[in-house]
Amino acid sequence: MSKRHRPVLVVTNLLDETADVVIRVLNARAVPVARLDPGVDLREGGALAATLGPDGMQGHITTVTRRIELGDVRSVYWRRPTAYTPPAGLDGAAGEWAVHQFRWGMGGVLAALPRCLYLNHPLSNRTAEYKPSQLAVASRVGLSTPATLITTDPQQAKEFCTAQRDDAIYKPLWTSPYPDAEGRARTVWVSAVDPDDITDAVSVCPHLFQAKVPKEFDVRLTAVGDKLFAVRIDIDGSHLDWRKDYSKLHYAAEPVPAGVAGGIRAYLREFGLTYGAFDFAVTGDGRWTFIECNANGQWAWFPEEIRDPIAQALADQLQKGLS
Repeated sequence: MSKRHRPVLVVTNLLDETADVVIRVLNARAVPVARLDPGVDLREGGALAATLGPDGMQGHITTVTRRIELGDVRSVYWRRPTAYTPPAGLDGAAGEWAVHQFRWGMGGVLAALPRCLYLNHPLSNRTAEYKPSQLAVASRVGLSTPATLITTDPQQAKEFCTAQRDDAIYKPLWTSPYPDAEGRARTVWVSAVDPDDITDAVSVCPHLFQAKVPKEFDVRLTAVGDKLFAVRIDIDGSHLDWRKDYSKLHYAAEPVPAGVAGGIRAYLREFGLTYGAFDFAVTGDGRWTFIECNANGQWAWFPEEIRDPIAQALADQLQKGLS
């Protein structure tokens, strides 16, 4: 099959607006696209049949609407597929076993396609999710990082937070819902820390404390290969975490300092990433401080004039595939 007929495989859920934007660009270019949500499609009449070939996994995946030849895939846009759940009647230990087999079986096949560009490879995404690793790599490649403590020692946490000139913050090591007293799932946001409020509860699990950056504004920088799209984010009012209220945000393109650009490209190489959504806090004297990088971060909520160049750059990578 000629390269121009090989499809781009988009692995994501049906409601992924970010993927929708890129798919529309690929459709406009007449690039064939196959969309797959394995955790749903294989539950609804689909099937997997894969064999080991000399370069990777061969075979096919069928859904109720299409057949995807694994060896023909040009590139994979790995987004946010639905988690697999076992069919009705298969619960308890048997259901849990099936979930693990699905994850390691289907996930392993889709991570081993031949002659295929991944944006990003799911294993690279997974490696790049750990905040301690992100901070260590960012520091190593020359990006400015805030003073950081990860600890289960309440006394050490108090001493660290007390010592910070511009106060300290707490942030979760992983974004997951936290049940409140009524059992409702709540988001844990970045928050200021009063050292006197730190209790022995810190000993239950690792906690991440950082020096508060005296920022003038935030930057969300979307990296696609060598292309960097930096957006200044200003907030009506004052929030440590700008994600709390998107209605109060204002956006403008922001030039990227050369040193920051070099650090970002080195960071992507370290983790084997083609794409990354970086968050920076920028101080009044122009210092960019690395906060974190989401290897599968969102950008489709930006205004059209900011969003479209990112979508075009992603489509360029997926259309090109491996050189």
